[in-house]
Amino acid sequence: VQLQASGGGLVQAGGSLGLSCAASGRTFSSYVMGWFRQAPGKEREFVALIIGSGGPTVYADSVKGRFTISRDNAKNTVYLQMNSLKPEDTAIYYCAAGRTSSRLTKGYEYWGQGTQVTVSN
Repeated sequence: VQLQASGGGLVQAGGSLGLSCAASGRTFSSYVMGWFRQAPGKEREFVALIIGSGGPTVYADSVKGRFTISRDNAKNTVYLQMNSLKPEDTAIYYCAAGRTSSRLTKGYEYWGQGTQVTVSN
């Protein structure tokens, strides 16, 4: 599985941004898809995940109520809609594919290249 993330950019605090992650391969719907982020000098952290069928989702407490993860299995794409952005959301955002519903990076086999999100004051 190859993953290609896109949609990052610069936005003011309180604004919105949508990320996309396109996957190759015919087994996309069998994977749990996750979004992670990594700020400078910090470890990569979990943001959200969605199971293969597109049903249950899990969010980090820091983004709950502001971010929404979704997927379109017909398009092999997972999305992350980010609203009410804060400066502390600034990071490189990575999409990942795995077989388990994990908040840990080691739970994911495949990673996209990352897309930069910068939230200014």
